[in-house]
Amino acid sequence: MSISFSLVICTYMRSKAIVTLLESVALQTLYPNEILIIDASTNTDTEDVLKKQTFKNLSYYSVEDDNRGLTKQRNFGISNVRNTMDIVCFLDDDVVLKSDYFEQLLSTYKTYPEALAVGGYITNEVQWQVSDNKKNPSKFYYDGWMRNEPSRFKMRKKIGLEPDTAPGFLPTFAHGRSVSFLPPSGKTYEAELIMGGVSSYKKEVFQKIKFSTYFEGYGLYEDADFSLRLAKIGQLYINTNANLAHYHDGSGRPNQYNYGKMVVRNSWYVWKVKYPNPMFKATFKFHATELLLMTIRFTNIINSKEKLKAFTESLGRMVGWISLIFTKPKHQ
Repeated sequence: MSISFSLVICTYMRSKAIVTLLESVALQTLYPNEILIIDASTNTDTEDVLKKQTFKNLSYYSVEDDNRGLTKQRNFGISNVRNTMDIVCFLDDDVVLKSDYFEQLLSTYKTYPEALAVGGYITNEVQWQVSDNKKNPSKFYYDGWMRNEPSRFKMRKKIGLEPDTAPGFLPTFAHGRSVSFLPPSGKTYEAELIMGGVSSYKKEVFQKIKFSTYFEGYGLYEDADFSLRLAKIGQLYINTNANLAHYHDGSGRPNQYNYGKMVVRNSWYVWKVKYPNPMFKATFKFHATELLLMTIRFTNIINSKEKLKAFTESLGRMVGWISLIFTKPKHQ
């Protein structure tokens, strides 16, 4: 039996990137039964460029302030998905798909019929190699593969703040390894955290939960919040054969100060979704890790080329951390 699926793309001020994405969608071995563009742009550039294109099954929606912001746009998109759809896929507007992306992604629901959500796999952000079994401390090893270990994780390991869960699962003190630490093995992995910009969900999921509007605007970690709540209901997976590339488009992003505040406050919010009453040790490790990452970011003021960005983000992190003492985020 064939699976009917909808593609929802939430966009903001990225008229060039979205056309590049849609051109890769047009080349898919499985084409969406409907494509919904939810555009929060404050100009008509995206609407104008899409009028010049002919993409099958595409519907365009321009939203105003009351539906502007990633989670609001996603919920708006879901409300306009046809009832006959089985799966709802979401893609960031700055990705490009391999031609069999949807075919591989949707096959996961047949292999794992209990799956409530399946994430795709970004191929162009991390260089992996087959493991040499040497256990080099500068490498991260997983499932017969290895990649460079980021400096922040090396430092965390030295002072006892290494994550206590596998990639794609939230540690007891948050600050885990994302799904980018899963190798390109061709396997499908269980997870409880999938990236919203390369995700898919059974449509029935949205009868139970929705994306939280706590995450305003850019919506940093909104996907983690949704994933963790969904993982309490059923199984989530990452299919490393559902490949796409992510080309980070800087337009439409918040300024570095606000981003820094969001990194800390939203991280705290997401941590409490899974662990509402953490042990003292976990609480200590959460704050110790935040302070370590803040310190590392402050050092970038000296050793990076983008000194102003490093300073403003570090300042935002510090203000965000201090604000947790006085006004903790409230869960909805």
